[in-house]
Amino acid sequence: MHHPDVMNRRDWLTGTAAMALGAGVSRLAVAGNAGPTKPKSVAAVITVYRPGSHADVLIGKILEGWKQDGGTGPALTVASMYIEQFPNEDIGRALAKKYNVPLFESIEKAVTVGGDRIPVDGVILIGEHGDYPWNDKEQHLYPRRRFFEEITNTFEKYGRVVPVFNDKHPGPVWADAKWMYDRALKLKVPFMAGSSLPVTYRDPEMNVPMDCQIEGAVGIGYSGLDIYGFHTLDCFQCLVERRRGGETGVKWVQCLQGDTLWKALDSGAVPNDVLEAALAVTPQQPGKRRDDAEAALFLFEYNDGFPGAVLMLPNFARGISAAVKVKGQERILATRFEERPQPRHPHFAYLLKGIERMIHTGRPTYPVERTVLTSGILDRALTSRAQKGEKLMTPELAISYRPVDYPHAPLPDLESDPPG
Repeated sequence: MHHPDVMNRRDWLTGTAAMALGAGVSRLAVAGNAGPTKPKSVAAVITVYRPGSHADVLIGKILEGWKQDGGTGPALTVASMYIEQFPNEDIGRALAKKYNVPLFESIEKAVTVGGDRIPVDGVILIGEHGDYPWNDKEQHLYPRRRFFEEITNTFEKYGRVVPVFNDKHPGPVWADAKWMYDRALKLKVPFMAGSSLPVTYRDPEMNVPMDCQIEGAVGIGYSGLDIYGFHTLDCFQCLVERRRGGETGVKWVQCLQGDTLWKALDSGAVPNDVLEAALAVTPQQPGKRRDDAEAALFLFEYNDGFPGAVLMLPNFARGISAAVKVKGQERILATRFEERPQPRHPHFAYLLKGIERMIHTGRPTYPVERTVLTSGILDRALTSRAQKGEKLMTPELAISYRPVDYPHAPLPDLESDPPG
């Protein structure tokens, strides 16, 4: 059911298909190319467009430049928008009017730009923020599957498929994530998803060598187990997927809390030297981590036997970090995945570069399987939590893929544009 604020959408249906390419045009090269690049057009399918929302820091960079100050932006234009909810702080309608972007009352009309064909080169799906329900596992039920279903139904109806980026994780419920992945495979939709944080700045700068032997790894997260558990798992996975043999999926998942959590750490369920290395680069609130009553430990084992561990400290940690012990290296690699607010959340610019590249090449910039896997780990961890820490066997997470060596943001260089 739509939020009551949506009822005035018809009052804001503006423009025609002729105005669809009126958004600002960038002359930045797409990653891997040189020189001016003709922009490609996207339809934006959005839950909420308010200041600081994911719509603001992704779509806003297409409309107003990488720093959202009117400067150079990606080689993309916004052809159309569908916005489902309009809270009091909405800025989507004003920006649509300012940049002559037509705002449509349905996803199908946004993808077709009000016509009888699909003229856009890609779709950006942002199902994050807004007034949506929660389930009993404390998952925020954003309508990502419904949005993706309407987008792909439109592809089928009009006989054309274009790349789709899904912000954050598909789902968020596992059945929906798997449905979206299977649907993309069936229709041969170039499909990407994920967090901005795997491609953000790392402090200290760190990279795990491709195809190395990893002896241990631990992730540290903060904030809500659903909203930031995903970011933490996506960051953790972008490091451990580089281990020798590539990714093979996850055999089982368990979530521990309370005394059981701390007893597991004390008994060596997680390598203490790797855990301490991760905590050493994590910003922290005053106090002791064992005082965090909401702490949760996600334990999981990969099909190749590698142990995964993510310690969520919602009230103690103040950022996301990870540490990796690589065989043959004396020093444990550890870093914090930065969330920089200025200028205008620049880590999202690096995510947008990956999206831009897919829309120009027609191929995912990095595998969607990583995000499908982390979505499944998170869903199963929250399910284990609801079942009082039961270990869940996960044959459905036997997801194999080969990682790609895609770059993340350069740490010292905040002022320059994202790399071409």
